[in-house]
Amino acid sequence: MATSLNGLAPHKKPRLAPTNPVTVVLGSQWGDEGKGKIVDMIAATADICCRCQGGNNAGHTVVVGDNAYEFHLLPSGIVNKKCTAIIGNGVVVHLPNLFEEIEKNAKKGMEDWQDRLLISNRAHLVFDVHQMVDGLQETGRGKHVIGTTKKGIGPAYSSKATRNGLRVGDLVGDFSLFSEKFKKLVDYYRSHHDDLEVDVEEELKQYEVLRNKVKPYVRDTIPFLSRAIKDGKSILVEGAQSNVLDIDFGLYPFVTSSNCSIGGVCTGLGIPPYCLGDIVGVVKAYLTRVGSGGFPTELQNETGERLIKIGHEYGVTTGRKRRVGWLDIVMLRYSNMINGFSYLAITKLDVLDDFDEVKIGIAYELDGEKNYDSFPALDEDLCRVEVEYLTLPGWKTDTSGARKFTDLPQNAQNYVHKIEELVGVPVKWIGVGQSRDSVIEVC
Repeated sequence: MATSLNGLAPHKKPRLAPTNPVTVVLGSQWGDEGKGKIVDMIAATADICCRCQGGNNAGHTVVVGDNAYEFHLLPSGIVNKKCTAIIGNGVVVHLPNLFEEIEKNAKKGMEDWQDRLLISNRAHLVFDVHQMVDGLQETGRGKHVIGTTKKGIGPAYSSKATRNGLRVGDLVGDFSLFSEKFKKLVDYYRSHHDDLEVDVEEELKQYEVLRNKVKPYVRDTIPFLSRAIKDGKSILVEGAQSNVLDIDFGLYPFVTSSNCSIGGVCTGLGIPPYCLGDIVGVVKAYLTRVGSGGFPTELQNETGERLIKIGHEYGVTTGRKRRVGWLDIVMLRYSNMINGFSYLAITKLDVLDDFDEVKIGIAYELDGEKNYDSFPALDEDLCRVEVEYLTLPGWKTDTSGARKFTDLPQNAQNYVHKIEELVGVPVKWIGVGQSRDSVIEVC
């Protein structure tokens, strides 16, 4: 019998995984689309729920009964007791915040999380020094601030790229070697920031405690997921941030520091591309963003203030008031080109219930040229575009009790159909309230 190089008999045919076992939920706008609700709903039937990128600069809220769970690092699917939650290698983890988040949600009723949480040994660590540097860098930008959360995410990914970062596996391994690497990391930042004050010994004492605390959850998650795929398990991937915050495809430099589009799923978890199945693009029924940068459909008027008030548009992570505007179809077409959405999930439709009319931005005009599907690469260009709007009549009806598409008033149905038509992707779910059951399944 022929043998392979490692002495094992080769397979006559490749062992293929079950067809498309991985469902992905991604933000299609500037984040804060309400992905947590959609993830929570899909996770009810998932075996595994994963985070693939970002850090605790993300924020998802899931409302279950009287409890509002807030997630920043944990996959929000962990609320469902049959679901294993994985923090993948592409995530950057600030351990003190992770355990603080766990404790807060456990007090609200998150059960049996100890048996259902796995953290990749390849995930990089965010240290307090990264957070300090993040704040110093943001302050140093003066009036050109990016609007970071100052959670240390950018500097942590920078450490990863410059190969002086530390991973979860370093922490649970030889602690003396970890300590040596940590001191070198701090020395590196001190050489760039004279006013940086770090109590190295105190930090190491904290991480010696955290080392024992995190060790039971650390795993090589790549073979774990590979086996799960071969066994036909249902896997859900929860994207953080959004396409227009992606470090490659977003409005640079007003972006996050990771790939939060579809490619980040494969690199952040070690999942082969052919295993990807449905890709759900989450769309808020209007548009919000935080931080600086262009915002063509922004409403800096009474209508905008109404949207902020009705939609409670304040960040889960920072509490900052969000900027608001009308839905932007150019942005959604661009996101769809990159991610290839199978379905859209529209959230917060009920926020528009009391408006006489609703507008949709359908085209940009820049330097006399009209554009329907190309999102500018440069912020200075986005700041100059003129928007062509389509105005639709509002529905002036409370939609929060709707549970079927036909329960929606006709003008609300028309709004949804117009989004489908303009983006070219069917809408599968519509959110009409905060609770987990306030979702209409369309198709």
